[in-house]
Amino acid sequence: MEAELIKLIHENGHFSVAKTEEIVKQEFFIPNLTNVVKKVIVNCVPCILANKKTGKKEGVLNPISKVNIPLSTYHVDFIGPLPSTNKSYQHVLTVVDAFTKFTWLYPVKTVSAENALEKLKLQQKTFGNPVRIITDRGSEFTSKLFNDYCTEENIQHLQIATGIPRGNGQVERIHRTLIPVLTKLSLDDSKKWYKYVDRLQRILNSTICRSTKWTPFKLLIGTKMRNKEDIRIRDLLLEEMAEELQEQSEFLRNDAKKNIETIQSENRKTQ
Repeated sequence: MEAELIKLIHENGHFSVAKTEEIVKQEFFIPNLTNVVKKVIVNCVPCILANKKTGKKEGVLNPISKVNIPLSTYHVDFIGPLPSTNKSYQHVLTVVDAFTKFTWLYPVKTVSAENALEKLKLQQKTFGNPVRIITDRGSEFTSKLFNDYCTEENIQHLQIATGIPRGNGQVERIHRTLIPVLTKLSLDDSKKWYKYVDRLQRILNSTICRSTKWTPFKLLIGTKMRNKEDIRIRDLLLEEMAEELQEQSEFLRNDAKKNIETIQSENRKTQ
């Protein structure tokens, strides 16, 4: 009831957390208000779409050496929370094979080391262990449980610097595509997003990757995936990929422009 009330107030103008909280306080008293407001806003579909392009710019990070072997390096991360489903799913665990770009998407109820390990062990049954796993420094990945697993299985665990997503860029790019596509597919009922995850995974893995010029499935398995075509999902996916490429190009051009201006400024000082 409280969440529904806050949702109605927020949707009047899609206000920030502070502004929504201020409006609510004028008429109502709700315990733990800030946390309830935050939960409502992170699950707001229009806000997710509007904020997709306004995240923090990436910092500088020394590149992680690449290994040109399938299933050698996994990029792993959680995304969410998304609208809670009737199965209580609120997050997706994403695993990306660094070389083939093959992607696994697992709806999960919570962000935890237990859920991450459950899915990694599921993959282990078919593919064995990777040589290394790359994650951020979230508590689920810095936990003793997760690190003990990596040690026991002889997996190198690389953790990227906080606030510098470029080190885990492969999974970050998937997430920037995943959120808007799932959101658009489930506009009629935002709690049904999980029903599209398996189909989206199949299409991701059967679509030619711009960097490799092959589909992830072909690179990993060696043959073409037999897949029932879902035109709507593929079109949405390609649309988001094109948009992401355009944004990346604009970022690179702006970065190059700043670098040129810096050099020109330094040259003027030495003249």
